[in-house]
Amino acid sequence: MQNNIFATMRSLKIMEGCKGTQVYALNSSGTGGGGGVGSVGEKFLQHLQDHLRVNSIRSKSTRSFQTNNVQVDNNNTVLAEALATYGLPQSDLLEPLIEPCLKSVDFVNTLASVYRRIESCPQFEKSGVYLEQCAIFRGLPDPKLFRRSLRSARQHAVDVHSKVVLSSWLRFERREDELIGTSSMDCCGRNIECPKNSLVSGYNPESVYDLCTCSQSRRQDTDVEISMGDGECSTSEEDFDMSFCIGDDEVRCIRYNIASLSRPFKQMLYGSFSESRREKINFSLNGISVKGMRAAEIFSREKSVDSFEPDVVLELLSLANRFCCEEMKTACDAYLASLVCDMERAMLLIEYGLDETAHLLVAACLQVFMRELPSSVHNPNVTRFFCSAEARERLAIAGHASFLLYYFLSQIAMDDDMKSNMTVMLLERLGECASESWQKQLAFHQLGCVMLERQEFKDAQKWFEEAVEAGHVYSLVGVARAKYKRGHKYEAYKMMNSLVSDYSPTGWMYQERSLYCSGKEKMMDLDTATELDPTLSYPFKYRAVLMMEESNIEAAIQEINRIIGFRVSPDCLELRAWFSISMGDYEHALIDVRAILTFEPNYMMFHGKLHGDHLVELLRHHVQQWSQADCWMQLYDRWSCVDDIGSLAVVHHMLANDPGKSLVRFRQSLLLLRLNCQKAAMRSLRLARNHSTSEQERLVYEGWLLYDTGHREEALAKAEESISIQRSFEAFFLKAYALADSNLDTESSSFVIQLLEEALRCPSDGLRKGQALNNLGSVYVDCDKLDLAADCYMNALNIKHTRAHQGLARVYHLKNQRKAAYDEMTKYIDKARSNASAYEKRSEYCDRDMAKSDLCMASQLDPLRTYPYRYRAAVLMDDHKEAEAISELSKAISFKPDLQLLHLRAAFHDSMGDYISTRRDCEAALCLDPSHTDTIELYQRAREPSDEQQQKERS
Repeated sequence: MQNNIFATMRSLKIMEGCKGTQVYALNSSGTGGGGGVGSVGEKFLQHLQDHLRVNSIRSKSTRSFQTNNVQVDNNNTVLAEALATYGLPQSDLLEPLIEPCLKSVDFVNTLASVYRRIESCPQFEKSGVYLEQCAIFRGLPDPKLFRRSLRSARQHAVDVHSKVVLSSWLRFERREDELIGTSSMDCCGRNIECPKNSLVSGYNPESVYDLCTCSQSRRQDTDVEISMGDGECSTSEEDFDMSFCIGDDEVRCIRYNIASLSRPFKQMLYGSFSESRREKINFSLNGISVKGMRAAEIFSREKSVDSFEPDVVLELLSLANRFCCEEMKTACDAYLASLVCDMERAMLLIEYGLDETAHLLVAACLQVFMRELPSSVHNPNVTRFFCSAEARERLAIAGHASFLLYYFLSQIAMDDDMKSNMTVMLLERLGECASESWQKQLAFHQLGCVMLERQEFKDAQKWFEEAVEAGHVYSLVGVARAKYKRGHKYEAYKMMNSLVSDYSPTGWMYQERSLYCSGKEKMMDLDTATELDPTLSYPFKYRAVLMMEESNIEAAIQEINRIIGFRVSPDCLELRAWFSISMGDYEHALIDVRAILTFEPNYMMFHGKLHGDHLVELLRHHVQQWSQADCWMQLYDRWSCVDDIGSLAVVHHMLANDPGKSLVRFRQSLLLLRLNCQKAAMRSLRLARNHSTSEQERLVYEGWLLYDTGHREEALAKAEESISIQRSFEAFFLKAYALADSNLDTESSSFVIQLLEEALRCPSDGLRKGQALNNLGSVYVDCDKLDLAADCYMNALNIKHTRAHQGLARVYHLKNQRKAAYDEMTKYIDKARSNASAYEKRSEYCDRDMAKSDLCMASQLDPLRTYPYRYRAAVLMDDHKEAEAISELSKAISFKPDLQLLHLRAAFHDSMGDYISTRRDCEAALCLDPSHTDTIELYQRAREPSDEQQQKERS
């Protein structure tokens, strides 16, 4: 029943949660869908309906029967009616998303500041600064940065509470809950995530990555009865000198031992109280049983509770609290905590832990709750311990209410359902726990985002203003949006206009200001936003929809293609699918919808009103149907022309026919990684692992999961275990790939070559063999075996691995055959759809003017590629145009704070004698990668001169 409820809630969440990022506005007046669009929209919609009906019999087969035609007619009618109901996308109703994360107006200075504090703060405070770094990295597209900071925070954690939360968070990031056959309390093999190790207090950062000693066996309840005879055998009857009377029973004790349990007992038994003079003390009214008191007597001698039953230990815990017996409380706390191994016991024991303020027991119970996330967030019996203000107070008394805890819980709640009451309550608790400036900024800003999503605009404005007061300038965007929603458009415009004037302009500032103006001024702001930050999708979407409203559909598709070409997102693909449908291009529409469902399987199209799977069913009747063999042929063709979106669509089609095909799931994950969609890629890998038909196959997919989440050594172990069971292409390839991910010496390179050769001897398909040949060629090049490398690349090209052109070009270049290298890259450009990298690579094989042209094209196709900016900046520096060189790098850094860009700009500043800027850029770069050797050396050289410069400026 709980699983059914969970599935229902999850589907409802996705339906509602998608609305914030969709591009379509729903017209509530009638089904015509043209309300607010005008005559152009009405004519367009009518044209669409007519087009669908005219093309109702587009059968690709001459063997179609009349019944099939009727079915197609019906599907066309349904499709036309559906689109008419949902209405046209309208430019006036499009809005950019306000990002629910920390966002700085000077990101480089923010990174530098965090790095300085990490380096200078006391060891015991490092974990908190790393948590701030986590919050900063949360808004970046690379999840590896966030996970690395999270690991560092766990590495430097001191107390049990922090260790439990951070270890659970790390586990959640890997989403092991989706792996069939795993338990939430399973140990990953390292101290950093071991549930038992998390319950050990103390600071030991060097040991967190060591193999843990966890036996992974769960402690079971022991049925061993307490043998009072055994407990008394070491003490003669003559040693007992007093008794506690409970009802008609008498518990003989040693006065000195009982007095040593606590100061209250000492005062009772040796102080001025009347009990100090009595041999028999009435203890009936103190809430402890005879059995419990006998256990207390044994503990007073043996200092252990391990032989007692859990209910007896609970009595001892209560007694220890009442009489301040710290040693006995600690022993009871640790014993009870060791019993918590699943949700049932956690639910049973947490109330005791909270009532008796048993810190370790509560930690153990919370750990189970958190390691069961996200499913446990749907359990009201669990959430009642977190959500209310009273619950937070109870946790605080037990030492377990923290900003860290509520930060973790609130992020999961926001991902699950941003508008739910639970999300609001958890964020309110987050704000109550916030003490530092950045914590208040984050909590209040996220509360503003949630209230805005809930359309509670007055409250949204209040929380955004609180965030601004705490120092979060980006929250001014939220204040302006809330005012706009409340009907104060001009105030919103003035606010954003002031923001643009007061700070160094960024793309998001102009993007937001464009909402509050119109005509040429609006388009100028959108164009400026794209120029400053080409990664913003809203300007592209707005311009595309505007072109559609002007009946220029082809231009609209070209506009949205500009951003899809380098940054794929479901909302942009959805918009392109809509355009394709309007043109009657159902094949391309279906490709985009299938790709969307690969990213988000439960995606709701058309502003959350039509499930993507339903639209697939409507569209697929208008395109040629493929068999599984056809799909493989299509996959080869699209893979060879580097059409990743098309390849994803084919894979989605294949999985619709055979959802349990782990091999196809694995191919899907590779495509998603190539598109920088790591979250979806990891989901596909987990599904591949779950559908594995053999042990060796499962181990390989588990190895890839570990490798892709930063656990290289564990991935190698999985590969070796798989090979020990059965030699396979994927196991050898995984091992070679993981080993090659380091600076290879000659011996290591030879070993990687052997592994790849072994992989190629094993059965596999051409897609993977092409990749292996390409990788083998790269290792040969590194070993200066150019002829062998060329053979590998040629063999890869023979099986349509188009990317091998790049490797072959590199070989020709190293052989001083630049013309051949240039021609090879030209072939790649002609074959590949995603060819920004090809233009970039070809620039290395031509003169300066041609290189500039190729790099300009590469930047247009993919502005996220950093090499073109670095090259242009280097050329400008060679021409002694230092200011222009710095400007070229700064332009890219403003929307992509890349390590190499920051390092190069630091080096430029250093050569110009600007050591303060050198130091700042080095610190920002080291915040992104603290182990970058070249930056460390530059930073160390610049520190002393920068200090001298700062002193001169002050004086």
